[in-house]
This record gives sequence, C-alpha cells and structure tokens, in this order.
Amino acid sequence: MIAVLDAPSNLGLRPPREGHEPGVRLLARALRGQGIVGRLNAEDAGRVDPPPYGFGLDMETGYRNGTGIAEYSDRLAARIGELLDAGRFPVVLGGDCGILLGPMLALRRRQGVFGLAYLDGHDDYSPPLDPPAWAGRMAAGGLALGLVTGHGPGALADIDGLRPYVAEEHVAHIGVQREPEDHEIVDLAAFDTSRVHRYPIEYVREHGADAAAEGARGRLEAAPIDGFWIHLDADILDKSVMPAVDSPNPDGLSFEELTSVLTTLVSSPRALGFHVGIYDPELDPDGTAGAALTDTIVTAFSTSGTA
Repeated sequence: MIAVLDAPSNLGLRPPREGHEPGVRLLARALRGQGIVGRLNAEDAGRVDPPPYGFGLDMETGYRNGTGIAEYSDRLAARIGELLDAGRFPVVLGGDCGILLGPMLALRRRQGVFGLAYLDGHDDYSPPLDPPAWAGRMAAGGLALGLVTGHGPGALADIDGLRPYVAEEHVAHIGVQREPEDHEIVDLAAFDTSRVHRYPIEYVREHGADAAAEGARGRLEAAPIDGFWIHLDADILDKSVMPAVDSPNPDGLSFEELTSVLTTLVSSPRALGFHVGIYDPELDPDGTAGAALTDTIVTAFSTSGTA
C-alpha cells in the first residue's frame, strides 16, 4: 500500500531573494490540495517537519543549513524506515532535492544493497569549480546526488558512518541537460566520468523517453541490488509546462513523456519508494503546473497498478 509522507524541507536551496525562504516548502500542501492522497488510494503517513530555515552561512559543514539538513535527514530516514518496515510504498512530497538524503539513508540502514533512479534536469553531482568561493553556502539541493554517493562533508555524506548511501554504479540518471554557463561554474567532468548510468536529454531526443526509462529500469533490475528508490525533480520538465521551479529547464520533458517514464519505473517490482521535489507553488499562482504534476504522478501509479 502507498503511504504519502510530507517532507516540506527547503533547507537545501538558496533564498530566491533577500530574506525570503524558498517556496518549495509549500509543495506538499499544494499536491495534497489536488487530492493526491485519495487519488492514490494511499494511507496518510503525516509529515516530518524540518528545522527553521537559516539565511546565514554554515561554515562547519560548508553547506547552507548543513547542520539542520543532517539532523532532518536522520529523522526523515527513521520515519521512512518505519514505513518500509510496515510494508508500505512511501510517496514522499518534498521539499527540495536535499530530502534525498533521508530515503537513501533509510535504505542504507537496512540489510541489503539498494539503487536509485534519478529523474532530474540537472546532474546534482558536479561540484563547483571554485569551492572556497562557495564556502558555507553550497546548496545540498543542487548536490544531492553527489552527497548520497559519498562526495561531501561527513556531516551530510557519512551519517552513521554509512558513506556512500548508494554506489554510483547503482544509479541511473535520466534527463540532465547543460546550459553554457554551467561550464563556467561547476566541474561537469566529475559527473561525466562518474560510474552513474546516464541518459541525458540528448539520448531522450534521439531514442525517446520510453527507451531512456526502459534502459534505466533494465540497468537497475540487472544490478545486484535489492530494490531502488525513485527521485523526481520537477525541473526535468520543460519550462513551457513547468515554470514553477528555481531553475526552469529550456530543454525538458513534456508531461506526457514524464508520465511514460514514471509509469515504467514505478511498475518495476524492484521499486521501493518515490519522492518529488522542487515544484514551487509560489511561482504557480493559478496552480496549473501543480495540478498537471499531480495528474502525472497519479496517472503513473494508477497505470502501473501500484495505486
């Protein structure tokens, strides 16, 4: 049975403007307002509240709100672990991508080896070219994949001494696209030479979204793992249909393509849980994008027979 859990943390993002918290903290409320719990025939698993958002630097971890993220990840992992122990399929409503530390830590604490399907318009792995310039203010949401694969400070990447939470070769990434300025800011070669299985937007355009999804699922099902988690960042969608994100995607998927990709992944018998993040209701005043995102998730789960 599906269990919907709210994880409304925005700790892993920079403020959109001075003195204003990122609006992704409202994602869960917005999707619940679209009836996602009932439409998934799901159990309401409540919420795990994050600590307050801080606007200052965190020099101890090097990451904005890093200390709070570490504490929150531990609590979120514990709650997800309870749901998994009860035989539930967690559907976690974020939040920014930094909430990924929670489910991957939860799986790492269990017996077995686990993988990750990563649906995102960015790689969330490549470190900045000039780390000292970002000291104390790096964003966990933008480096979530790097953190869960063991790259980063121990406070975030080595909770309980369990680094890495997932091995790179057990990750399949779909949808990354690059913009010219990316080459000036981050070390893209780090991701390109990693052991992560990659299905970038160029692959999707040449072979189709279905082929990317089948490829990712095939890789994960063939791997020596006991199951995998599914991460969805709303910025995998094209900005023409999903403008309500902090980094709108100029070359992303359509809702139809995303529905197909999600259906393929959630229908796998090896899929163990799912979360969605980055959609910002404050950037979607009429709720159109949020409604379409909810429809996509519900359709994927219903079509797969999971809901």
